[in-house]
Amino acid sequence: MRTADPSERTDEELMDEFRLGDSDAFEVLVTRHSRGLYNFLLRSVHAPARAEELLQEVLLRVIRSKDRYRRSARFTTWVYTIARNLCVDESRRARFRDHESLDAPLRRRAGHGNAPSLLATIPSDDLPLELMAQSPRLRARINGAVLRLPADQREVFLMRLMAGMSFREIGETVGAPENTVKSRMRYALDKLREELADLRPVAIGDAMEEAAHG
Repeated sequence: MRTADPSERTDEELMDEFRLGDSDAFEVLVTRHSRGLYNFLLRSVHAPARAEELLQEVLLRVIRSKDRYRRSARFTTWVYTIARNLCVDESRRARFRDHESLDAPLRRRAGHGNAPSLLATIPSDDLPLELMAQSPRLRARINGAVLRLPADQREVFLMRLMAGMSFREIGETVGAPENTVKSRMRYALDKLREELADLRPVAIGDAMEEAAHG
């Protein structure tokens, strides 16, 4: 028996309701996951406008694939698999573009007026480290350190912190054994601790340890 308030339902229950035609259920999923997905995409493509385009593509694919979703797969694992696959495709296209002529004419994008972006309608929830909210300079340091992680370590780190996924779920998403995922997380945390050693090491250490084992 479903609860009256959609926000109290699990992701999987919401997807079941969405498959049956409940658009409100989809809106709850968008509000619940778009910020984390956007941050994951942004740290993969390094361009805010492109990350938002990819986010909208993720949501479009969720809509198109809703009838193929089965509750045997956790929604977060499923949707981050979609996002990761888009990032892989984007990386391949970027490598192809790198070989194009530098003299190729720039293409202007049509303006979209003053309509707010999708992300402007979603509550902000950046990297869930307490240091992230303290100052723009600090955010820049941490974001930069995360971006400099090797891609396989960065995606594990972001899925763990932004989506709260278990190591088993991350392994299912990236196609790697759980122990490999744990190793990637440990390497990522070691690199971040080393690079951010001058920034309140105790607070950083506590946050990282919670991410690794929580």
